[in-house]
Amino acid sequence: MNGIVDDYRLNLGGSEYVPIIVGGMGVDISTAELALEACRLGGIGHISDAMSMRLADQKFGEKFTKKKTARYIDTKDLMDKSTVKFDLEHVRRAQYEFVESVMMRKQGPGSVFINVMEKLTMGAPADTLRVRLSAAMDAGIEGITLSAGLHMHSLRLVADHPRFRDVNFGIIVSSVRALKIFLRGGARVDRLPDYVIVEGPLAGGHLGFSSEDWHEYRLEDIVAEVLAFLKAESLDIPVIPAGGVFTGTDAATYLAEGASAVQVATRFTITEECGLPSRAKQRYLAAQEEDVCVSEVSSTGYPLRMLRESPCLGSNVAPQCEPFGYVLDKDGTCLYLDAYEATGVDANGNKLPVNDRICLCYHFAKMNCYTCGHYVYRLKDTTYQNEDGSYQLLSAEHVFRDYQYSREHAIALPGRLL
Repeated sequence: MNGIVDDYRLNLGGSEYVPIIVGGMGVDISTAELALEACRLGGIGHISDAMSMRLADQKFGEKFTKKKTARYIDTKDLMDKSTVKFDLEHVRRAQYEFVESVMMRKQGPGSVFINVMEKLTMGAPADTLRVRLSAAMDAGIEGITLSAGLHMHSLRLVADHPRFRDVNFGIIVSSVRALKIFLRGGARVDRLPDYVIVEGPLAGGHLGFSSEDWHEYRLEDIVAEVLAFLKAESLDIPVIPAGGVFTGTDAATYLAEGASAVQVATRFTITEECGLPSRAKQRYLAAQEEDVCVSEVSSTGYPLRMLRESPCLGSNVAPQCEPFGYVLDKDGTCLYLDAYEATGVDANGNKLPVNDRICLCYHFAKMNCYTCGHYVYRLKDTTYQNEDGSYQLLSAEHVFRDYQYSREHAIALPGRLL
């Protein structure tokens, strides 16, 4: 018997936590409210800095997106976006305002971390990433999880920051090979990661596996390999499995085998605190296993697990680089730009659907891309179906406590609403 999750604790940066980490789902799917609730309950909650300028516009009345659109209006109908750049001061202010607003509301024994996607290249990868990391630290964030990249140079960008050795830095990897690459980069600034999140092939969103071979890997095998490698190197770094940890018993099993915590997300997508619109939450709850796919449509170049009926698929929206442009590389190119340019028009001159790629910025902003974990189809078993066919949503506390205390893969149903 492996006991329950509450039998264990995560020790990180001199603090002790319930070993449950809620993953950082963007754009504003892992809301401040969700992260703060995990923190209140003694765990760690992530916010995400994906498209933080748009979030600042929505939450704080800023006009960053409008100003950027006006500045580059002349490139709107061009495929050359090499001149489209973010105002770094706007990036800094957006990140700072968002993080500060969350940290000022923090209560409880847990912590709030931020998920920072390296793959949001934003037309100037090093410059924009440096600003995002620095602003988050300036605003008081307690931990930074680097995701969607190999992170060889990320720490070096902020090695001179006053909080560089105080903030918890972690990485998301899907193999020992990726971990080794990061460790080489960290060695250059004498900074090891404070934790390693090992994300398996059943995770939601962007994956570190190909769409062809993801099913050939198992999270438990990768976690065992990472634990063995760290032990052989005499490195005492907490290892945190993620992707497919659906029950408290799943979590407790990893903890019994040497993991320090688990990162979970899918079951929190149908909570009241989650930022998904109601239509998406109900679609997740109604999903069947055959509705889930791993697709190559993301303009980041990473495979993406999502629902097959996501509204983003088959869209012909024009590239949204002027207001957004979060995936533009340093030369102003993007895989969606290429796909859009290569797609023809119909007899009436209307653009045909772009089937190979999606405009990630636009559809993530509109929450039209239903990214999900593989076990999304099991969500219906965690709640009740109402008489009208819809499903009852849960509270984040209910899901967190179920992970913390459940036994033998049992899932506690909520109190039925009348």
